[in-house]
Amino acid sequence: MPDLWMPGAERLDIGDYAPTDGGTAKAIAHITWDRNASKAKPQDLVPYANLRSYFGSNPSGKAAAPHVLWDPFTGRVVQFLPANSRSKSLADRAGGTRTNRAGSVVIQVEALFFPWCRVDGKTYERLTDTPCKRWDELHDWVASWGVASSWPMGKPNGFISKRDERIWRIRSGWFGHAQVPENDHTDPGFWPTFPTTTKPPPPASGAKKYETFPGAAWFSMGRKSSIVARMHDRLVAVGCDRYKSSANKNVIGSGDVASYEAFQRKQSFTGSAATWPPGKTTWDALRVPQS
Repeated sequence: MPDLWMPGAERLDIGDYAPTDGGTAKAIAHITWDRNASKAKPQDLVPYANLRSYFGSNPSGKAAAPHVLWDPFTGRVVQFLPANSRSKSLADRAGGTRTNRAGSVVIQVEALFFPWCRVDGKTYERLTDTPCKRWDELHDWVASWGVASSWPMGKPNGFISKRDERIWRIRSGWFGHAQVPENDHTDPGFWPTFPTTTKPPPPASGAKKYETFPGAAWFSMGRKSSIVARMHDRLVAVGCDRYKSSANKNVIGSGDVASYEAFQRKQSFTGSAATWPPGKTTWDALRVPQS
């Protein structure tokens, strides 16, 4: 299963999860557009910390939070919701076309940008004029959820609205905010090109990328090991976080038991087969990386 939380991104979980409808996987490209500037009157970019705080803790911001806030100037990324939950960044009229939920995933990305923003004395007209730092990582994570690397309604090329409800319903890929039914925004205007190469697929099982199953007896309470810490991180990444604390995460405790049993249930095991300790089948599925 792909990672619910983008590897390497800050996790600022705002809760309020809700399922998507299923169907074609989508990603939505937004820009924050916090200020109206012009070539004659550029304005300083709004600080990243302001937007992080707005979406992460302000009630109005949380009610419209995307999955991800991305700073293309520094590469900072913060994620507010897991990939498999809907967010609320799109207008979605009651009884109308589903927008925030219209796919197996509908991953919404807000790029910290507005036209004619100024950073360190330099002015940027288009998002594609910025360094677009870590775009390749962000793209690869979105693609891991089955989102096609294509623009079904055409790659954004200016602040122009173009909407087709039928294409929206049936096609997988990236859509600009300006291309989503029921929405009247014209962003993002422009968006970086998809990377020509993506991360290679995981090597074959014999390539020793992941920890081999150490045997059920190894998982004794109180055992201290870096493997336990990496298991902890993977359980969180796949949405089975039942931990009350991250302290001493390299020591097996009750949080590991609860989280791993949640993962075993997620793998369709029931009854005694879903209880601690781990078995080889679920351990291999968890893919705990080697150090």
